[in-house]
Amino acid sequence: MSKITFKGNPVTLVGPELKVGDAAPDFSVVDNALAAVNLATYAGKVKVISAVPSLDTPVCDTETRRFNQEAATLPGKVAVLTISVDLPFAQKRWCGAAGIDRVVTLSDYRDRSFGLAYGVFIDELKLLSRSIFVVDSGDTIRYIQHVPEVTQEPDYAAVLAAVRQLL
Repeated sequence: MSKITFKGNPVTLVGPELKVGDAAPDFSVVDNALAAVNLATYAGKVKVISAVPSLDTPVCDTETRRFNQEAATLPGKVAVLTISVDLPFAQKRWCGAAGIDRVVTLSDYRDRSFGLAYGVFIDELKLLSRSIFVVDSGDTIRYIQHVPEVTQEPDYAAVLAAVRQLL
């Protein structure tokens, strides 16, 4: 995997290095109402899974707002998920304040199940690295983007192009 940095400093990612064509690993996270959510929750849908360090930071805020806008242009068979280790209460408050209504925010705070299964858990910070996985309706990973510098935004056009190839 290419090196990931946070403010220019290298960080260690824990978990496997997934590749395009791999089966998407299952995970267990919670939604804003503390209900359990896993990969099967979105069975049959194309999934855009955006991992971010914290919604309460400027880049994560910008990214999630942008994906919320883009999600409005995608058909209902696409689920856009943003996963962070923020507490579900904080996610719910942030979504309300930001007017997020298309992106589903999910919390990996309990056991870092998503971060560890997808290899995006930053050991030094105990946060998720900025990464995006596009998973097809059969739960195969079709696109992966690990943003090399955690404080920078992803390449939105590349993500959306990958999603549209699956429609």
